[in-house]
Amino acid sequence: MNIEATGLGTLIILLAMAVATLATRWGGVFVMSFVPIGYRVRQFIHAMSGSVLVALLAPLAVTGDNGARLALLTTAVIMLVLKKPLPAIAGGILVAALFRQLSPMLA
Repeated sequence: MNIEATGLGTLIILLAMAVATLATRWGGVFVMSFVPIGYRVRQFIHAMSGSVLVALLAPLAVTGDNGARLALLTTAVIMLVLKKPLPAIAGGILVAALFRQLSPMLA
């Protein structure tokens, strides 16, 4: 099946992606409403969130540019020091932006 990526096709693709996203999000909440949240389930949920984060960041650390690596390092250090994710993420974004802005001037 092919859909044109121009005109009305773009809207159809966008709506299909929105429906798929909502179905998976609401479906997960619906399924979890039947699961009692005990100690083992809570441990699983916490471990799964960390493993998803590592799965997303490991390729960036290996194949990313120096700005990405410096941002990851900055985020990790701020997170270890402050133990708050929002300042750590903001610091990583700021360092990546500054590095990418200043690196052409330094080269």
